[in-house]
Amino acid sequence: MKNFPENFMWGAAMSAPQTEGQSLHYGKTATIWDYWFQRAPEKFYQNQGPEITSGVYDHYLEDCQRMQDIGLNSIRTSISWARLLPDGKTINQEAVVFYRKYFSAMLDHGVDPIINLFHFDLPMWLMEQGGWENRVSIDAFTFYARTAFELFGDLVSKWTTFNEPIVHIECGYLYQYHYPAVVDFQRAIQVGYHTLLAHKAAVKAFREGTSIGKIGIILNISPTYPKSDAKEDILAGFRSDLLNTRSFLDPSVFGTIPEELVALLAENKLLPKTRAEDHGLIQRNLVDFIGLNYYQPRRVQAPFEVARPAKLPSDFYIAYDWPAKKMNPYRRWEIYPKALYDVAIMMKEEYNNIPWYVSENGMGAAEEERFMDASEEIEDDYRILFMKEHLSYLYQGILEGSNCFGYHAWTFLDCWSWLNGYKNRYGFYSVDRATLERSVKKSGRWFSTVSKKNGF
Repeated sequence: MKNFPENFMWGAAMSAPQTEGQSLHYGKTATIWDYWFQRAPEKFYQNQGPEITSGVYDHYLEDCQRMQDIGLNSIRTSISWARLLPDGKTINQEAVVFYRKYFSAMLDHGVDPIINLFHFDLPMWLMEQGGWENRVSIDAFTFYARTAFELFGDLVSKWTTFNEPIVHIECGYLYQYHYPAVVDFQRAIQVGYHTLLAHKAAVKAFREGTSIGKIGIILNISPTYPKSDAKEDILAGFRSDLLNTRSFLDPSVFGTIPEELVALLAENKLLPKTRAEDHGLIQRNLVDFIGLNYYQPRRVQAPFEVARPAKLPSDFYIAYDWPAKKMNPYRRWEIYPKALYDVAIMMKEEYNNIPWYVSENGMGAAEEERFMDASEEIEDDYRILFMKEHLSYLYQGILEGSNCFGYHAWTFLDCWSWLNGYKNRYGFYSVDRATLERSVKKSGRWFSTVSKKNGF
């Protein structure tokens, strides 16, 4: 029996834009996803846009009961910035009523809400001003954060500022998976810098307010494994960690941007525009905890050809295809559970053993109806095995002293996923897209037992 620490948080993660639905109703204005879907629906899997998603806006009360039914004692979701502040300044009272009822229902069902402020859903009114490229985004996000703390601070004791900030940077400004879908390393760095300042300013606003609780940030941490011990591959791995992990983790925990990262950017003429007062904001306003999302490792090797100054991250490192890998055939992601142990030890030994939790971990599969049994329950044994393997390595890290306080699976119920729509399903509950009817999967019943026993 693997017994986890007392009061361990067993839960699931989700987000407003991927589950709420009612995308342009009840006072909500457009986000970049609403705009992009209107403009280029062919980019979205089977033309599945953000309008309906999983319909949580209309089914939240029953969903909170479902959370309790499968043993969730915590849930992480987000607030829609464009719903709460449709023009960036005016509070939408319909949104306030909805979120207060939603969070209260969670608490009534024994579910502790961890509320995130930004999950890739930039309001279009801010995008029209340049989005994260414009410093106005820092003040806009700070106002939004302060408003949320004031309106919901009596219901929420754990907050996070951003989910996977590196993703909206690279997907929007390097790899064309998010709007505005440009390829510009310099603009990406500026977006990242303003995102970091917005995070810091939100933490500062939290400390200055009356909310009682804790605040953190959620980062996607994929440990970097170089191809070999050759100095070129080791350097590629080091630079990969600088850009993808330490760029946000170091400032969040230590209040410092790695000197090596600054030097690398300077050498390649990629330094962002800064102001003198930024240093103090970054140095102070440290987080109380870290959420770490983990799905797959990052395996890299030295690039074969490089541009100087660098035009893309691939001028610093490129992907390495490990021959011995085990794959998720649906998502084309490597399954490597041991990385969760490596992350646990990294947090213990390199980051002051700050409190942290697994904020996302899960396995997506396509056409899950193939695995339906006679009672029409989806027998997702592959998902159970995936979680068991990862939890086993996490447990070992905790045994060795890593300060992990919870595990959240992605996700509570099948949800809409950006350009991929409902192609891959991740939920403990399946969702019928035609009726929005929910049905528990085998993994949901298994997770209920794990939570009840506080282990497996």
